[in-house]
Amino acid sequence: MRFIARFCVEHHDHFEIITVFDTQIDRLNLTKDHPSFDSISSHYPAAIWFERKIKDDFGIAIQNSFDNRALVHHERFPNLAPMRKDFKEKKIEFCDFVPYKYEAVHGDGAFQIAVGPIHAGIIEPGHFQFSQAGEHMLHLEVRHFYKYRAIEKMLEGKSLFEAKAIIERISGNESIAYQIAWFKILMQASGMEYPLKLRKYHALLLELERLIHHLSDIGFIGNDAGFGAGLAICSKLSEDTRRILQAICGHRFGFDAIGMESKVYDYEKLRKFLIGLDRDVLWLEDWIVDIPSLWDRFDTTGILIASKALKYSTVGVLARASGIAIDRRDKDALYKDAGFIMQTQIRGDVGARFLLRIKEVRQSIGIIRNFMERHLARVNKPSSFHDGEFMSFTESSIGELFMCVKLKEGKIDRFFSRDPSFINWQALYLLMSNDIIADFPLINKSCDLSYAGNDL
Repeated sequence: MRFIARFCVEHHDHFEIITVFDTQIDRLNLTKDHPSFDSISSHYPAAIWFERKIKDDFGIAIQNSFDNRALVHHERFPNLAPMRKDFKEKKIEFCDFVPYKYEAVHGDGAFQIAVGPIHAGIIEPGHFQFSQAGEHMLHLEVRHFYKYRAIEKMLEGKSLFEAKAIIERISGNESIAYQIAWFKILMQASGMEYPLKLRKYHALLLELERLIHHLSDIGFIGNDAGFGAGLAICSKLSEDTRRILQAICGHRFGFDAIGMESKVYDYEKLRKFLIGLDRDVLWLEDWIVDIPSLWDRFDTTGILIASKALKYSTVGVLARASGIAIDRRDKDALYKDAGFIMQTQIRGDVGARFLLRIKEVRQSIGIIRNFMERHLARVNKPSSFHDGEFMSFTESSIGELFMCVKLKEGKIDRFFSRDPSFINWQALYLLMSNDIIADFPLINKSCDLSYAGNDL
């Protein structure tokens, strides 16, 4: 079984630990009197962050775990359980500083390097703790959650429509993917049919979002190997695509793009743009694959072998570049009919992730063509929702996005989302063991993980 997520739901008289796999969902009920649960991280290493988050959020002890450190509670965070229903505080007092014990390799010649959480670039906060021997990376520990935005708590008591503006802003580079996951839950909870034409329109926007970020990644990966010309060209192509997205839905990041009806757009303008983009990407590919100095940096750098990609439950480009065929679009007849074919590489290095993005860009262009419609699509706005638990999946530009919403009396009682980055960040250290620290920016960018989506 492939592990997907583990999270907690509080009921009136008990806690429920929900573990989601690709073929089944396990549920474990815990009493509220000294609750604890057994870790599954020995079999599914990626479960450890989920379990540590449950411990911090709900104050539930983890048994038989190899790591009981706080995850989202940083050094001066008080001993609180902010996701419990009885937590109503609007302000908390910092406690005394308690140092965080980082994983580290010790020995003759070994030393540690700290990078972040504040970075020179305009990115979200994130900390990387390296154990080094000279320039060679011995170990990396990733530590995030510096913002802890309390989105899950914030959404409690809101209607699905009230929650949308927050959900679509969880991660700016996956806004449309989050909205589609939300819309699928909206359809489930209302008992309504998701019209085919509206699904095509939503999928078209999702593929435009994928194009924007894959093109940007292709440019920045090359830039981190000293190839600035590639960044300039890809930035231009990515910006052109973002302007097309804005022309269609009204916003550069796709905010408020997914709703009850499609928007009228210039069909011929989009058609001509796709023709030009396809031509430019083909030219770019022919140019880049024939630059030996670039591939000298890409090849054999940041390798993730298939067995580790599977063991750590990786998703998205990170998994597919290691030969793991995981893509939610492959299970969707809408995409299969539009010409979707699973794209994979086998080497699992920076070069494989780079080439995979180029292949997915070219495929997305063709898929968008097949999703284009000249006629408006719409569905009536639901007037009521069924109570219960609803789950959805969407393949974002980073990978498989999972969302679960529990409704009670028409309002959100529990919101949980698992960004693909929450899984993939945990596997990042596996890519570092054979490389030098100067390769870290290149390896990290080749994975393109979201800080914001990771830190709810």
